Amino acid sequence: MPSAGLAPRRIAQFSALFAMFALFTAQIVSALLPNIPVFVVASAAGLVLDTFLQYRDPGLLATLGKVRFDALVRQLLRDMLILVGLLRIDGIDPLREQAPLLVGLCVFYVVHFTCQAVSVLVRRTRTLPIVTRNIDASELRLSAAPPRVLARRQAHRLLTFSLPVTAGLVLTAATQDVLWGAVGLGTGLVALALGTAYLATWLLPKKRAKSEQQVMEWLDRWLAKYQPTTAMYFSGGTTSAYQANMWLSTLSELEKPLIVLRERFMVQKIDATDVPVICFPKVSTMFSLENSTLKTMLHPANAAKTSQVLRIPTIKHAFINHGESDKLSSCNPYAKAYDEVWVAGPAARERYALAEVGVEDKDIVEVGRPQLAPIRPYAGPPTGTYTTVLYAPTWEGWDGNPGNTSVVLAGENIVRKLLADDKVRLLYKPHPMTGSVDPRAGAANERIKAMIREAGAKRSGARPGPEAAAELTRRTAELDRLTSTSFRASADEMERMLLQGTPGGDREAAIAEATLAWEKAYWASFPEWEHRIITEARPSIFACFNASDLLISDVSSVVSDWLSSEKPYSVANTSGLPETAFRAAFPTVSAGVVLTPKAGGVPALLDAVRNPEKDQFTKARAELKEQLLGPSDPPSLVRFDSAVKALCAKADERRVRMESRLANEIPSPREAGDEVPEGEPSDSLR
Repeated sequence: MPSAGLAPRRIAQFSALFAMFALFTAQIVSALLPNIPVFVVASAAGLVLDTFLQYRDPGLLATLGKVRFDALVRQLLRDMLILVGLLRIDGIDPLREQAPLLVGLCVFYVVHFTCQAVSVLVRRTRTLPIVTRNIDASELRLSAAPPRVLARRQAHRLLTFSLPVTAGLVLTAATQDVLWGAVGLGTGLVALALGTAYLATWLLPKKRAKSEQQVMEWLDRWLAKYQPTTAMYFSGGTTSAYQANMWLSTLSELEKPLIVLRERFMVQKIDATDVPVICFPKVSTMFSLENSTLKTMLHPANAAKTSQVLRIPTIKHAFINHGESDKLSSCNPYAKAYDEVWVAGPAARERYALAEVGVEDKDIVEVGRPQLAPIRPYAGPPTGTYTTVLYAPTWEGWDGNPGNTSVVLAGENIVRKLLADDKVRLLYKPHPMTGSVDPRAGAANERIKAMIREAGAKRSGARPGPEAAAELTRRTAELDRLTSTSFRASADEMERMLLQGTPGGDREAAIAEATLAWEKAYWASFPEWEHRIITEARPSIFACFNASDLLISDVSSVVSDWLSSEKPYSVANTSGLPETAFRAAFPTVSAGVVLTPKAGGVPALLDAVRNPEKDQFTKARAELKEQLLGPSDPPSLVRFDSAVKALCAKADERRVRMESRLANEIPSPREAGDEVPEGEPSDSLR
């Protein structure tokens, strides 16, 4: 079911397409009749509408491109019809007046195609074999990008420079004066020719980047100077960057860390960090890591391109995952491809043993979850008027299992029961991929949001003063300044590399401090009774943990992470299993309340949160926390760092063995004066 906001947009898009085709039809008919007023209006309006849509809704016109009715075809058709109309209008001589305009228009398109060819060459010279961030790459002669309308947007370029051309031809049709057409053609032609010449300056040696070989030689020198020991490898789609971002704070605590990416777009998807980032779009360039000092590579996710980096024998690989739960995805058979599998605690070790997917127990290392440090521990029942409940369901997954997410079968019932309690403040934070596979999940998600908005509209009370909103605005601006880099609209990959060189100062410490200040300002800017729908990256899930008294979720890593606080939680059972079987199948549920799809247990659950003496799972949560996340001492970050050093030592040991074996297999050169074995010719006779 589409959201309410989509319907008007769809209507506007269809109206725009209908208007475009209606104008082309009117232009054809009026050119053949001829009807000069209609012809002039249709020709001018068609170009204006096309140009407007190129800037305001390019996605709509991209649909026309799929049926080969792109901007070039549309503009050629528009100009051709104008020339046909000029032939049909009395007062314009076909040979002495219309023919020169035709020749001029042909020259205009020749220059356009020349500009397009130059733009292709410029883009190729500015596409480097690697992309970096947080690395000083000035040695590569990086330069600012040319104007986007010249270098990258063919449709915008054609329509922009066609405006004076078409306007001149239309004025000629309206006045029967060929001078207007000549002026318009001359203006468009000169402007496009000058733009092409300006664009061509990016092909000169001063603005050209170095060759692929020179770039890779520079990278080898940088790697030799930086001497990285541990890297995080990540590959994925546009919505998967969170899987890597959750490990940034941990990675930054290691010695000489590095981030290795495979997709160019992912370079800007990684959150603000001081860790150097290198993207290797091609396998051949990635193998430059084989001769570097890199010893260990950490993998937060399995991806199709992971198998490529596993071919580098000099590096040891550890799978660290992006979250642990009882779902089958947390013990994927692909994990046996890594040298080690790092898990949070004993529960994951047992999970791999029961799954029998080929991961041996000796290759499993318990490191805890170091990124859970910001989560505050349980400090007792709610002390204020309201009980804050976080409902954070996961997404539907790829396998169609109804037990993956509670949104479809139980979400509305859970939210309805929570909203029925006047002393509940609800925080709703759905998984960002909700509805990406199953439309029913997306529709249920929208209905849940509508329910929360409706309930919120019925509440009223004192609100924080304007100074709270002003403080949030100030903190937001400060955090945005630290965590984002602003680029020109024309900036390309190379220009972003130029701007994102070596970071100055301890930016990560400043970001951490600014984030805490922002979170404090965020919660203070809303009244304690107001429900919140949280779909943006801020506040983070951990910030929501700290603001909540109770979690309701699904079988997912959210539950495991929440347990570090030892606060009460509940899991929705939409799998169809009886509660006993559900608890047996998913150990993370053992210390929480199980809700049925009808959510009848919500009132009792809230009562236990407000009255801890009724909470039957206090001790069980503490025990399950250690089972899932391991002991609190030594701290998780210490254990993680020890695991990194141990795996690096194994890489060193392998290198020593390989060098020793190679030295034994290759005979040493004969020393001067050694006797030549009998029957073997001397060097002078060879």
